[in-house]
Amino acid sequence: MLPSLFISHGSPMLALEPGLSGPALARLALELPRPKAIVVVSAHWESRSLLLTAGAHPQTWHDFGGFPASLYAVQYPAPGAPQLAGEIAQQLNDAGLPAELDAQRPFDHGAWVPLSLLYPQADIPVLQLALPSHLGPELQTRVGRALASLRAQGILLIGSGSITHNLGELNWRAGPDVITPWAKEFRDWLVEKLEADDEEALHHYRRLAPNAARNHPSEEHLLPLFFARGAGGTFKVEHSGFTYGALGMDIYRFD
Repeated sequence: MLPSLFISHGSPMLALEPGLSGPALARLALELPRPKAIVVVSAHWESRSLLLTAGAHPQTWHDFGGFPASLYAVQYPAPGAPQLAGEIAQQLNDAGLPAELDAQRPFDHGAWVPLSLLYPQADIPVLQLALPSHLGPELQTRVGRALASLRAQGILLIGSGSITHNLGELNWRAGPDVITPWAKEFRDWLVEKLEADDEEALHHYRRLAPNAARNHPSEEHLLPLFFARGAGGTFKVEHSGFTYGALGMDIYRFD
């Protein structure tokens, strides 16, 4: 059975400058059985409701600005899976989680950047599931649990966000050896609660975790973690580290 994954996708430049995350993702892809399809919840598709991509050939969306021309040339032409999208939408509806299909949505960088390092051939069907971020961690846990059975069908479930995400306080010149204490304290608290499987504390992290609002001024980059946890089992840190002083690049798996 495939695990579910939480991937901190960092800057869009990760596609061209993979640092330590790239080899970690490549190793992970070699360890796992080849997925029949991939479902990604990305921090960069916020919505009011659950939506699922249903196009046969989604485009690669460069949903950012100010980066080198070489990044805008990167394409990730993975196929969609319209029939599977319909089946997953029905599974969510049966679980009391109304979901609709979106045949026009392209892949945003929260999906294609980490996938370009996991499966660079772009030959595995990919679906994106929208993030109703205003409904918080509990909904993402429910969505993950509703889709957990897909793992036994050979479908890889991924939450793509960031374990810490305060772009306003990053040191863009800092390397991986520089770690800001307030970011590390938050990351370490989350890992402790994930290892303890303390769902109550995790769901209330904004009140309980040290420096929660400083690490996540808004929630969208952490919420995919709850999807991955809800869909998976035993927690494991696959990769850990920081860049720019306070941007966590951790990768977690839930077997």
